[in-house]
Amino acid sequence: MASGPPVPPDVEEIKTAVNTALGRQPGTVLFTNARIVNVITGNIQDGPVLLAGRLIAGLGDAVRGATAREVVDLGGRWLAPGLIDGHVHLESSLITPGEYARAVVPRGVTGVVCDPHEIGNVSGVDGIRWFLRASDRLPLDVWIGVPSCVPSSPLETSGARLGLAEIASFLDEPRVVGVAEIMDFPGVLAAREEVLRKALLAETSRKVACGHAPLVRGQALHAYLAAGIRSDHETTEVEEGLEKLRAGCFLMIREGSISRNLSALATLVVSRHMDRIGFVTDDRLPNDLLEEGGVDVLVRRAIRQNVDPVLALRCATWNTARHFALSRRGAIAPGYLADLVVLDDLQEFRAGAVYKDGRLVADGGRLRADLPLPAAAGDAVRNTVHLPRLSAASFRLPAGPGQVRCVKLVPSQLLTELVWITPRTVGSEIVADPNRDIAKLACVERHGRRGTVGVGLVTGFGLRNGALASTVAHDHHNLMAVGATDDDILVASRRLAEMGGGFVVAAGGQVLADLPLPIAGLMSDLRLAEVRARLDRLDEAARSLGVRIPSPFMILSFLGLAVIPELRLTDLGLVDVMAGRLVPLGA
Repeated sequence: MASGPPVPPDVEEIKTAVNTALGRQPGTVLFTNARIVNVITGNIQDGPVLLAGRLIAGLGDAVRGATAREVVDLGGRWLAPGLIDGHVHLESSLITPGEYARAVVPRGVTGVVCDPHEIGNVSGVDGIRWFLRASDRLPLDVWIGVPSCVPSSPLETSGARLGLAEIASFLDEPRVVGVAEIMDFPGVLAAREEVLRKALLAETSRKVACGHAPLVRGQALHAYLAAGIRSDHETTEVEEGLEKLRAGCFLMIREGSISRNLSALATLVVSRHMDRIGFVTDDRLPNDLLEEGGVDVLVRRAIRQNVDPVLALRCATWNTARHFALSRRGAIAPGYLADLVVLDDLQEFRAGAVYKDGRLVADGGRLRADLPLPAAAGDAVRNTVHLPRLSAASFRLPAGPGQVRCVKLVPSQLLTELVWITPRTVGSEIVADPNRDIAKLACVERHGRRGTVGVGLVTGFGLRNGALASTVAHDHHNLMAVGATDDDILVASRRLAEMGGGFVVAAGGQVLADLPLPIAGLMSDLRLAEVRARLDRLDEAARSLGVRIPSPFMILSFLGLAVIPELRLTDLGLVDVMAGRLVPLGA
């Protein structure tokens, strides 16, 4: 089964659909007694739906009395278009694209727009090419936005660099729909030519330039959108969302594992904005993927917050398809591809059966379609952890006079705050202070380039002992660690090097739990359930060390992302994001 859009309908398929619609030949499938969710007109209509292969031939009164090789009586159940996630990083689910499809297709998700900049920042062009191969021939459409921020800023060391030529080389790929989130908003506002040319590349290729504009408002917002950027998924407040909608921005409302913005923004999902909002997940961890689902979770939660069910569905189908010019997708209409979900319950968006390209691919919550063998990955994707020579001294902070900067976590958000603290010192060194919930934060360059180590302080983890470390660190994906002792940070870091990347919890000089992620230090080749089980053991080990926040490894992974306010840490040091520069620990 092809992943698309690789192959638009050919003339023979279209001829068959025309003849089937006119009753000259039988259809392949006829759904009867359906309650059709029409996301184009915003209503539900009763009637049949007739398929001709992978196309919808017709519906309603126009095909009453039609015949087909297979008749499926829906008995009054709802028939909706398959969902499309408008912005997701599959790598953040820690599994291969095929395993991701196994998780979301039975829930009614038939398409995703991915930004593979995680693997792009580690393995560059080779990583993106691997991702394209690994996401091909799935029972899930996987479209690609070419990563625009490899690296995401000049204040970090990534494993690769994608310049204008490399981005342009992907834009003719049939599954590429645009240039992915342009995260370097300080670069846009500074009118740096290379950043502006990335947005222009999308426009000249008749594709979409996607945005990333956290807390960007007023004059700065208009300047950002003036570059030709057309969307944003970083909005967290209603007034911010209204301002972006009024400025012509396509607003992507996100419900990830950490950043959960739907409850704050659901009141924006009303008829006057009905064509300007899409639903996205951005980053979802295995436990959330298994328990809550993919973009289907936004549809369910929006309906629970009194959003009209058809409008909620529209935000996860038709709107996203039109924004990215995904031909023949996102609705139930003649000539559209038959990506369909049979719903046992519209309010809960509970999928009973899922059809992809007119064929049954999932029912009863299980995938029925075969998955291709995983794409082979070479050294550029498998052998990616190259740490400098480390010792406990690598993580020491010399003491100085006065207060120092500290990263403060913001609950349920990707944002952080800068707080000034008086640190605990021992001799001439700043050390962690578990009694005040202050831990060491470290970032180690792991691509074998500079061998640099950034060290700072963080509050909000609750860590009282030991250390957590990870090679998942947006977007440079260097090694990130949080620890109560330098020795345990060292133990965890060395274990990551042995595994080829992943997650580690260590304490007392011992490894308590780990999860190897051998594909670029980002993904496992295990089944989702096994990845989730090992992640649960990691979370349990973290809790035994005092950590009380949910998804601590996901939170740790974002503390190096130097394009989301306010204070971050990369291998080059502390970053004041809004100022766009490195800052010292002290004043």
